[in-house]
Amino acid sequence: MSGSERRAWLLVAGVATAAFLAKMALAAQTRGPADVRFFWGFARAIARTDPVRVYAEPLPWLPVYNHPPLASWMLLVMEKLAQLHVPWRPLIRFPACLADLVTVLLVYAIVRRRASLRTAVLCALGAALCPVLIATSGYHGNTDSVAVMFAFAAAWLLVDRKMPLAAGLAATLCISVKLIPVVAVPLLFAAAWRIGGRRTLARFTVGSGALFALIWGPPLLLVPGGLKANVLEYAGGNFSFWGIVRFARWGGVPEPYVQLLRGEGHWLIVAAIMAVGVWLAWRRPADTPYAVAVTLALLLLLSTASGVQYLAWPAAGLFVIGLWQGLAYGIVVGAVTASVYSGQRPVHWTTTEMAFGALGWAVLAACVASALLPVAVRAAAAAGLRDVFCDALRDAVRARRRGGTAWAPYEPHLPGSPYEPHTPGSHARVPAPPHARAHDHPLTRTSPTGE
Repeated sequence: MSGSERRAWLLVAGVATAAFLAKMALAAQTRGPADVRFFWGFARAIARTDPVRVYAEPLPWLPVYNHPPLASWMLLVMEKLAQLHVPWRPLIRFPACLADLVTVLLVYAIVRRRASLRTAVLCALGAALCPVLIATSGYHGNTDSVAVMFAFAAAWLLVDRKMPLAAGLAATLCISVKLIPVVAVPLLFAAAWRIGGRRTLARFTVGSGALFALIWGPPLLLVPGGLKANVLEYAGGNFSFWGIVRFARWGGVPEPYVQLLRGEGHWLIVAAIMAVGVWLAWRRPADTPYAVAVTLALLLLLSTASGVQYLAWPAAGLFVIGLWQGLAYGIVVGAVTASVYSGQRPVHWTTTEMAFGALGWAVLAACVASALLPVAVRAAAAAGLRDVFCDALRDAVRARRRGGTAWAPYEPHLPGSPYEPHTPGSHARVPAPPHARAHDHPLTRTSPTGE
């Protein structure tokens, strides 16, 4: 590591640490939303039963316990710490704040490998100071940021560190804290295959599968119905202050169609996002972190559920896509989160806040488009060139079989072209343009004039 890189890393680490401390100070001085109290209720319920059977336990006066098994163990540990007089309010928000710090370092490492040192530093600093993450982690304190951190850790370990076993562990951890990064898991498997073939895929699968069996195995065996209903089939709350459901209701779409979209329709959306992620990772496995960022952004863009804490899903990843994408989203959506949380009403947005939320959605759509369009254009261009090459090769092979020359222009069948191929049974050679030489076409091995 050179001196400039060392100074850059120290700057990023220092700012990330300062942001972490600021978020913890915010957590210590504020009551937070209702989720802070709900998590305490969940933690007490888990302490009374256990982290597995809590999914089958009736929880009156509490919302649906929709958190994956690892979150249950985390809440059990926190409940024990709270019994030792550790304050609950900053404690429940500590994991998200710490996860943001680690994510900033991951953003720096990922971008540094693919861009200049200056760009990596700016993107990492933008992620550290992102208003969306300051609000959602320091004030709200859900587990979304923890899941996002593990998702990027899995991509970084797999692609940049060439550690597929550890990447598999991180992939399982990300969906064991919160289920949202499940959209990124298939692309990680595709990238493992593309990067190192069967050996890398096998090591990734072993790491992921072994930890999955350890964490998910007990509830799947003991309380499969509760786990399925509470976690796997959870479609989000009934709020609609963000996204396509909000737009549908603004547009007067009949409610049965809206409920269909929020019900069975959201599974199709998730499948489509997974397919996009796999396509990105398959085309360029070296840019798997980029694919993870795009899938998380797409998930929020097309989400049929609304939650202020959900706005954290793409916040750090957009800085992996690009600096302006992260800044634009952070500024516009950060203003919305600050306004909503300052009024202490995260589930009751004003008309003005929903309007700014729609603007933030449009900004997110532009960010996703800026990430996908260049890849799609390159793929289309590559497909077009491949088709042209295949057509030319096929025409050349047919010409040789008929006894003609291997040379043929790229568009040999245009009406009136002086270079149309000879008719079957004729041994006349196709005339070449006066300036043609043997090296003018990649398929030519002899002089097109027969000389």
